Order: sequence, then C-alpha cells, then structure tokens
Amino acid sequence: MRKIDLTIGALSLKNLRAKPVRTACLVIVTAILAFALFGGSILALNLQQGLATMTKRFGADLMVVPAEASEKAQSLLLQGGISYFYFDAAIVNKVAQTEGIVCASPQFFLTSLSTECCDAAVQLIAYDPATDFVVQPWIAEKRSETIADGQVVVGSRISVRRNGAIQLFNHEYPVAARLSSSASGFDISIFMTMNTMRDLIGRARAEGYNFLGVQEKEAVRGRVSAVLVKTDPAKAPSVVAYDIRKQNEGVDVLISQGIFARIAATLSGLVNYIHLFSAALWALAAIVLAAVFSGIIHERKKEFALLRILGATRKRLVGIVLSESAIAGIAGGVAGVALAGLSVFPFSTLISERLELPYLDAPLLRIIPLILGSLFLSALVGPLASLYAALRMSKAETYFTMREGE
Repeated sequence: MRKIDLTIGALSLKNLRAKPVRTACLVIVTAILAFALFGGSILALNLQQGLATMTKRFGADLMVVPAEASEKAQSLLLQGGISYFYFDAAIVNKVAQTEGIVCASPQFFLTSLSTECCDAAVQLIAYDPATDFVVQPWIAEKRSETIADGQVVVGSRISVRRNGAIQLFNHEYPVAARLSSSASGFDISIFMTMNTMRDLIGRARAEGYNFLGVQEKEAVRGRVSAVLVKTDPAKAPSVVAYDIRKQNEGVDVLISQGIFARIAATLSGLVNYIHLFSAALWALAAIVLAAVFSGIIHERKKEFALLRILGATRKRLVGIVLSESAIAGIAGGVAGVALAGLSVFPFSTLISERLELPYLDAPLLRIIPLILGSLFLSALVGPLASLYAALRMSKAETYFTMREGE
C-alpha cells in the first residue's frame, strides 16, 4: 500500500498543482499587488534619487541670468531645453564684488543644429576653467587630467562616435570624458572651455554656418549667458540675490534652494500619493483574497474532513491553508516584481521625459530592500487573508461535514 505524505509543504504543492485555474487566480492577484508595490516604490525612489543628484550636481547657490531669461534658464537646467541668452560679460566682476559671494563663474550657451553640421541638436555650454566650481569637480570624477582646449565633455545621454569624437559644425571634437548622470538638462549638454567655444564659433563661420537668431551677433567676446555664484554659508542666498538685483539692472537671479524646494514639494505630493495608492491596493488585495479563500475553503471542507480522518490535526489543516496562500503569494510576488522591473528600468529616459521631473535610477543596494519588502508583503497578504477562514474551517466537526448534503 502506498504511503501518503502528509507534510504541510508537500500537500500544499500538490493541492496547488491539482487546481491550476484556482492557483493562477491567486498568483495573478498577488502579482498585481507586487507590481504596484514595487513599481510605485521604485518610481518614488528614483524620483528622490534624481532630485538629490540634481541638487548635488548643480553646485551653485545662485544663477544670474538676463531679466527675460529666467524661464529659459530653468527649462535648460531641469528639462534640457535648448536655450540661448546673453548679457555683457562685465556683469561677472560686478556680481563677484557683491557682499556674501565666495566665487562667481561665467558660462556661455550656444545651440547646435541637427543638420549636416552636427551629430545632434544639443546645448553647448562653455565654462571658464580659471573660476569654474561646478563643471570641473564633476569632470574630475571621470578624468583626473584637466580638459584641454579643443576637447569636449559630454552629458550621459549624448551619443559619441566610435572614434571617440563628436561632430559640431562640420568639425570633429575629441570627447575627453562622459559625465555621470545628473537627472537634469546637463545630461543632454556638451561642455567645453571658453577657448574651445571661440574656436568652434570661428570654424563654424568659416564653414558658412549661421547660428540661431541673435546668436550670430552675440556669440563673440564680451558676452556671457549666465553667472554661477557660490555664496558665503554665513549669509542667506536670498539676501545675496536681493543685493545682486538691486545693484544690477536687467538681471534676474535664480535661487537653487527655491527651485529645488518647489521640485521637492511636487515630488513629496507625488510620492505620498504613490504610497497611499500602494497601501489602499494592499488592503484591497487582502479583502479580495479573504473572500476568495473563504469560498475556496467552503468548497474544500469535505477534503479537509477527510484529512482529519486520515490523522491530520486541526493545526496542520490551518498550516496547509496558510502554506498554500504563502506559496501562491511568493510566486505572484516574484512575477509582479519581475514585470514591474521590466516595465520601469528599460524606460527610465522615457519616464523622465514624460514626468518632466528629475528622475534617476537608484543604486542596486537601495533597490534590493524594495524587492525584498515587496516579496514579503506579497507573501504575507495571502496568509493574513486566509487565516480567519482557515481557523473557522479547523473548528468544524468532521462527522457532520462528511454527512452534509446527504
């Protein structure tokens, strides 16, 4: 006579395999839950990672721009909008003399065209190596040597030719480094020294290329697009910004704290909504599974009565039900987490563009706890949902259960 294995794990697996449709329904419910939990959590984490990285990479406390260019400057910084605006370079010394400023460094913006002249339409940004405190520390993470005139540095999303160069206005410039992601418009920008920018403009004109709009007139010595400012920690950036506006006509000052605070407020609302939605979905899944398990156990009451006759204790019957729900939850959790990962990670760039918010993939060490947490909650919801029905079933009288319906 064949011996029947009554271990909880073996019986649970046999029961799940014996009812593939029922098992599939349980797995699908928990997979949807895991998809929402992990997908929502990873979106929230990546948004927070993007904001933290953008704040770190910008590096300046203030950005001084022409009065009419503040919106363009914010678009360039946040979304990578292609912009150009200029004012007299004398503003650099005037700003640097303002009380409470530690250092000030100019930048010059030029827009390339996506035609035969260039590999892509990108924002070209020139910096002054003698005073720069934003771009060069960022470059130093990838390259210890200084960037020579004639070389360029590209953002993380800029495509480079196989020979390690990029074409700008019918001339190839060697790419000295590719910067790490910043979750900002700098990821689709190209950086170079002021001397390289002057050389590029000279070559472009010699080739007969025209620039967009006023760039033809403004792209000469004596003009800058923005002045990046680092303030004294002892003085509030807002006070320094007020002094700059007061002492210089025709300028506007962007305060990085204000910009990032507004983004943080937007992200906070979005993240709270994601967490609230995930919690509501988890509760809904628990309710749905509780109803499902109540119906399943009612249909299987004679099966459990037979197991009692064969020697299974009430505790073991409860263990079988909880084990089945946990196994289905783990399977659904793995499927949901995997599907969420395939839906989020390959499309990070598209998600960033659609949200128009700083978005950057978080490091693996921060993602692993989210995976484990999603799997744990997915595995937990089933046993919790089935616990009441399992306890009620275990208390039923075997004799009356077997005679029911006769």
